[in-house]
Amino acid sequence: MNRNKPTTLEVAVDTWPDFKVIICRPDPKSKHSSEMTKEVTYFRLDDQILWKILTEENAIDWSTYFLIGGFDSSHAAMLKEVSSLKEVKNKCLCLVHLLYLPDCDSLITPVIDSELESRISSLNLSHVDLVNKTWKFGGNEQGHATITNLITNFPTCCINDDQDQPVSWILLYDYCALGMLYTVPEHRGKGYAKIMICTMARRVHAQGYPVYCFVVDDNEVSYRLFKSMGFIDDPSYRSMRL
Repeated sequence: MNRNKPTTLEVAVDTWPDFKVIICRPDPKSKHSSEMTKEVTYFRLDDQILWKILTEENAIDWSTYFLIGGFDSSHAAMLKEVSSLKEVKNKCLCLVHLLYLPDCDSLITPVIDSELESRISSLNLSHVDLVNKTWKFGGNEQGHATITNLITNFPTCCINDDQDQPVSWILLYDYCALGMLYTVPEHRGKGYAKIMICTMARRVHAQGYPVYCFVVDDNEVSYRLFKSMGFIDDPSYRSMRL
């Protein structure tokens, strides 16, 4: 937001300037907010204040469908209790690992020859359908809108074949996490995913952003891949989407 990147969110805090809770929620004034998956995220230093905001304040519109994303799994019981008080059904969508790169010096860099380097490019809007149909949480209109926004406004990276079509790619979510990493089946086993991660990680780091990603708990292939490249996982922490 401070860098004037497009967003469909607004930020609310319990008090200012000495806040204990931050809530990012859909911005009702954003014309694109209704096109995206409505997601709420939060950061807290005090659980009691968070409980009060969720139960007593109008911090979240509980009358609409939305996701609570990227929260500490230890809060799952509390959030389910709040949902029950608000008479709202809830469902855990996934449990994920948070993997981060302390600095680019620890990044394991694959060897890239000149021919392959010449095929590294960026995605454009003609590739939205391709990415949407391969994204685990896509395949629908909201996925299409989300990917359109990311390709338009945030860094992307891909490797093209000899027909100039992407065969491997990675995007950056609007909250700056690496994501949507994918290689089409017939081009797997060539090390393309490592090249995508390395290229995007260095690009994001050069722009002053933290380098991190979320990996779904049962995705052992991606988990081992990021770990092998120097990413760190805190085994005591798990993030959830509700």
